[in-house]
Amino acid sequence: MLEGVARAFQANSAFRALCRPLSNTWVNLSGYRRLGLRYDDLLREETPIIQEAISRLNREEIDLRNYRHRRAFQLSLSHQELAGPQWTKPEDDIKYLQPLIEEVSQEHAERDAFNSMTSVRK
Repeated sequence: MLEGVARAFQANSAFRALCRPLSNTWVNLSGYRRLGLRYDDLLREETPIIQEAISRLNREEIDLRNYRHRRAFQLSLSHQELAGPQWTKPEDDIKYLQPLIEEVSQEHAERDAFNSMTSVRK
């Protein structure tokens, strides 16, 4: 039932227009962009699905991800933030890992469905 309500809210453009300023404020208050991180950099890497998705990234994206993590850690240790122009801009905060996570999740669901099949002999 809640999924249907959520879909109705997502499809309503007036509701999205009301929530967009609130969501932008919430993201800015979270502070990860001030450290140069992207949203997908915050995902927990301990889950097998996310580990598999990260392993499917190209080498350049893995290097950039590691650089963002190390820089954010160093800034956190020194209790500093990046200068304003170096913050991650909303248009640069793309979800680079989400498509891979969805792909891996679908593969795991398909594998689980295949493994749970039973054969019936007549």
